[in-house]
Amino acid sequence: MLGPLANTATIIIGALIGRFAIRNVPERVSDIILKAIAICLIFIGLSGAMQNNRILLLICSLIIGSVIGELIDIDKGMNRLGKWAESKLGAGDGNFSKGFVTATILFCTGSMAIIGSLESGLTGSHDILFTKSIIDGILAVVLASQMGIGVLFSSIPILVYEGGMTLGASFVKAWLTSEIITEMSAVGSLLIAVIGFNLMGVKEIKVANMIPAIFLPWLFIAVENMIF
Repeated sequence: MLGPLANTATIIIGALIGRFAIRNVPERVSDIILKAIAICLIFIGLSGAMQNNRILLLICSLIIGSVIGELIDIDKGMNRLGKWAESKLGAGDGNFSKGFVTATILFCTGSMAIIGSLESGLTGSHDILFTKSIIDGILAVVLASQMGIGVLFSSIPILVYEGGMTLGASFVKAWLTSEIITEMSAVGSLLIAVIGFNLMGVKEIKVANMIPAIFLPWLFIAVENMIF
């Protein structure tokens, strides 16, 4: 659990710095920084998605996963959770829920979260999650300076998500293949690119409702292997 704990800690530290230490940065400066981060996320996301070897699987996973997520309405549930926490903490700045949802999705999706957590659980090596921790800490500073303390509370689902995968990795090792991990990571990377577009203000897309798509390649490939 060292990797997930380190990732959680850097997000908390980064969010505290962003919320309380650099909150007086001129809006135009913080805005251009956020736009720069958004461009980087789009590049990183698209680059990761290009590692995909089965484009049809990626398309089907994204479409079907998005439909599942929309029917469940994960985005609405996460926003409700954020607003509930906001009311309990009295943090009524209006951005709490947005910061919580945006940061949670950003930090949970992507290849580093998936591969890093699995590597931590299977081999005991935390190098990937340590690297991700540094990146997430920097992002937390920027996001918290713009969206407030809600970014800090994204550390809770991050710990549950990465910790769950780390602890469960040994139990699902027999059902994990390099192909499954590659395809799951490609879908997750594509969602990171979508978050980048959201931060650019191009058009607000409910990325949370697309989260089930990350896990569908596992299901599809498992069924395919059973049939063939």
